[in-house]
Amino acid sequence: MNDTLAELTSVSRSYQKGKERVEVLHELDLGIPAGDFLAIMGPSGSGKTTLLNLLGGLDKPSAGTVRVGDAVLSDMSNSQLSRWRATHVGFIFQFYNLLPILNAQKNVELPLLLTSFNRAERAKRAAIALDIVGLKERAKHYPRELSGGQEQRVAIARAIVSDPTLLLCDEPTGDLDRSTADEILRLLQILNSEHGKTIVMVTHDAQAADYAKRTLHCDKGKLERREQA
Repeated sequence: MNDTLAELTSVSRSYQKGKERVEVLHELDLGIPAGDFLAIMGPSGSGKTTLLNLLGGLDKPSAGTVRVGDAVLSDMSNSQLSRWRATHVGFIFQFYNLLPILNAQKNVELPLLLTSFNRAERAKRAAIALDIVGLKERAKHYPRELSGGQEQRVAIARAIVSDPTLLLCDEPTGDLDRSTADEILRLLQILNSEHGKTIVMVTHDAQAADYAKRTLHCDKGKLERREQA
């Protein structure tokens, strides 16, 4: 295997909408090298989130092959995909999806409940993840006691707590002001450059895309490269 971490080969994804068949992605090819930080831009309905869901094993292609590392996701069952996601992928969304009844540390520990780690190991890993995102001192704070930027940092800590190779970000700064968004994007750059995380980020924001190493534009189910200024 070469240094390509993830690869989509001739991938199509279509849905049935009433009597109509709607094709979201059309024979798409994409290679993502290990250590990449890729931004994907494009209009609403262009297939960006569908592409992210295929990479994360949340969806399956109608045709074609999706491979991440040694795993061929398009051939796996739903239960196999669930187990694979628990250790190989971290998801970061626009809305932080934190549980209000749990403090920051317990929110970060949630993905580890699907692993064999005991309580002490889960707490240790959560503390490390919170330290990486600069929130070690906020471990016992609840979401209502945190700012939006801090909540997103907790969500990022939750995404990296199982030490996944691949981070998938769907509009991670869409709910934040510019200054806070830039802080979060700089954190993603650090996770990429210093912690070796391969990142794929869907965004509408050209300024956010500038933080990535490269940008692809998705339109009508196809990807094209446009040079960044």
